[in-house]
Formats: sequence, C-alpha cells, structure tokens
Amino acid sequence: MKVQITIRGRRYTVRSDEDDIDLEAVARYVDGKMGELASRSSTFDDYTVAMLAALNIASEFERFKRDVDQELANLDREIASTAVLLEAALPAGSAE
Repeated sequence: MKVQITIRGRRYTVRSDEDDIDLEAVARYVDGKMGELASRSSTFDDYTVAMLAALNIASEFERFKRDVDQELANLDREIASTAVLLEAALPAGSAE
C-alpha cells in the first residue's frame, strides 16, 4: 500500500505492507505532536522537534504497554480465581 502523507508541511510517499494501519491518521498524530513541541519554542530546529516528538510518542507507547500488561495480569488473576471457585462449586467426581 502506498499513501501520501504530510508532516510539518512536507509531503511524503509512504509504503506499508500492513493494510490494517491507517497511515494518514498516524501521520496526523505525529504532525500534531511535532506541532505541539514546535509551538513551545521557536528555537527548536526540525530535527530537534522530530526527536522530541519521537521520544514523547515512545514514552506514550511504553506507558500504554505497561498498562495493558497490568490489565492482562489482573485478568489472569481473575480467571484463576474464577476457575478455583468453579472447581469448588462442582460436585466431587464431576470433572471426570
């Protein structure tokens, strides 16, 4: 798949093998992050803005991963507790 995107006023042609990713939405998100950072200081050059945006996005991703991992761990505990309760509620010998 080939898509035209615009980031910080520059047009890029991007190719991707992943059809389920909305590259235009991703580009708008990156452009928005870069715009936020650029608006904080006019002394940042494009490279610095891009690096800071990449670090901010990576930080968001790491936080998201940590939160998802925590939620999965919570679900695992709940499933294990539910399995114990179900086993306790079944009559003896019914698991055979």
